[in-house]
Amino acid sequence: MTDEAEPTDIFLWANNVDGIKKELDIELFLFNKNYTPYTTSFSQDLNVQIKPMFLYDLINFVNLGAGTGLSVRDYELSDAEENVLLRTDLGNVTHALNLINMIEGQRSEIVEFSEQEHEFKRIKGIIARFSHKDGSSKPFYVVKQISQGQVLKGATAWEFRDGAFGAFTADFGLKLSSDNQVLIVNEDIFAFSQTKFERLFNYDYKKQLLADQKVALIEKQFRLSFPDGLDLQSLVRDRPRTVNKLQKIEVGPVTHEQVIEYADEMQLEIMTDDAGAIIIMDGSDLDTFVNLINEDYITSQITGRRYEVKSKRALDDPEGEPPRG
Repeated sequence: MTDEAEPTDIFLWANNVDGIKKELDIELFLFNKNYTPYTTSFSQDLNVQIKPMFLYDLINFVNLGAGTGLSVRDYELSDAEENVLLRTDLGNVTHALNLINMIEGQRSEIVEFSEQEHEFKRIKGIIARFSHKDGSSKPFYVVKQISQGQVLKGATAWEFRDGAFGAFTADFGLKLSSDNQVLIVNEDIFAFSQTKFERLFNYDYKKQLLADQKVALIEKQFRLSFPDGLDLQSLVRDRPRTVNKLQKIEVGPVTHEQVIEYADEMQLEIMTDDAGAIIIMDGSDLDTFVNLINEDYITSQITGRRYEVKSKRALDDPEGEPPRG
């Protein structure tokens, strides 16, 4: 058994980085809502802005906090406390871990961002990768959220130059937030802004913990088959709506055989393999399966039309009828 790595001492780290901050190289990456990363470049005149915006304020916050009682708590064990910096293991945050693994291990597969091919309106965040010029230390990453309210589109924006308004000539403009949001160092993520951290990586520990428990119950009760490289856990984590829905689902009343019969009755495309396992190829199949175990499909007794029920409330048993089990 290997010992777990000690969490990064963020105060020592900030002090050390403060001493070498002028010797750090910077690379910028964008990532979209599907967590696909893109390389991107920046002109030299932005050099004077990038380090202060992404790094200097963050270091100053930590160094100042060392003298004012700032404490570091595990994200999973804390709840919006004052003067607390939240930390969690990088391995807990699947989307963040995958992005870092791609940047460090699959750089040749990451394409350069193009507005014509990829559309900036789908971009969710920006990652600044910092590394020492001589390669003497491990790189670290600062992540910021991008919202469309920060984007200026050329067709609707004006620029003010030399005392006059004129047409905005760029494809788009971007105003980044100056607040500290997320830092990734070694195997740790530090959330300076809990809300933006959760939005950036679709991470809500309490919801995810309950969803993980429901996934374990589902895997125990149902025989499922997935393509190579996929499993129920990874599919669920990529679908926030499914995570939310699993909070309310009662696993147990509907059996494996009933799901298959129910799908056939509702004329839904659920396939099984030779061993009778239900085949889940993608998120769409997963949604159908979850709806089936939650009994979300009905046929109108009046029109014969099929419906998916978005929300439902169980009625009391009719007066004089014995309770249904």
